[in-house]
Amino acid sequence: MTKTTPDTSDPQVLKSDGLLVLVTLLAAFGWIFSKEALQGLPPHLFIGIRFTCASIVLVLLFWKRHAILRHTPLRPILLSGALFAGALTLWIGGLYHTRQLGVGAFLTSLAIVLVPVASQLLFRERVAFQSWLAIPISFSGLALLALEEAITFESGQLYFLTAALLFSVHFTMTSQVARQVPAIPLTSCQLMFAGLVNLIVSPFIETAPNEVASSIWVWVAASVLLATCLRFSLQFFAQSLASSSHAAIILTLEPVFTTLLAYLWFAETLSLWQGIGCSLIFMALLVARWHLIKPLFKRSL
Repeated sequence: MTKTTPDTSDPQVLKSDGLLVLVTLLAAFGWIFSKEALQGLPPHLFIGIRFTCASIVLVLLFWKRHAILRHTPLRPILLSGALFAGALTLWIGGLYHTRQLGVGAFLTSLAIVLVPVASQLLFRERVAFQSWLAIPISFSGLALLALEEAITFESGQLYFLTAALLFSVHFTMTSQVARQVPAIPLTSCQLMFAGLVNLIVSPFIETAPNEVASSIWVWVAASVLLATCLRFSLQFFAQSLASSSHAAIILTLEPVFTTLLAYLWFAETLSLWQGIGCSLIFMALLVARWHLIKPLFKRSL
């Protein structure tokens, strides 16, 4: 029996779409919360606290689901966690140094475009035509961003771009591990690994403040509870309700929402060239996910 595209008027699909929009907003707010927290905490200490605490909360909330880890090989989980830790360490470095959150969000989202290439290099998986087409489009966007910075990226943008490369490898490896481990316990392990690595590294490369303002801890709590725990919990639930095509197009909006929030929160603006560059990167994201988005257009015709 052929599987049909979900009816967008179905209450369950509408519920999923609404939750995914909320998930994407929480992810975008995560950039704001983190940037505010970095005003009072060094980057690696902050990311260590955020993800260690978030992993503990997820384990407590979904304790029974983590029982499967007793019968699962640890090596692939640790490898995936190490890649996640490395990517997050680069990401928080970018967030600490960047002058524009919106540009950073679009650069980080390039991981989606690079995932098929990483899959082909690591596992010899066939790369679809639209994935190859997305690469020159995304690099055209990168070229315009580079032109804006006089043919050289600011340090924050280089961090984000390198993080995107590592996130693409991490996503590819995690897709393989996810065939053995359910999403929630796998996410908890990766968050815990990333958090502990940064907590261990922090004393050697940065100086912890003698005193942290209470307002900073509010941003840390928001990052842990809202932008991490609530976000991932809602995302897992929402994706169980409807097709991946709906999730693909909605979650792709994260850099757009981040740019809008950065404008409202920090009064950040994009120049004409930056706007065109980010638009090209967003177009590349849609092209890369076209195989998931296409059914939605067919349904509307």
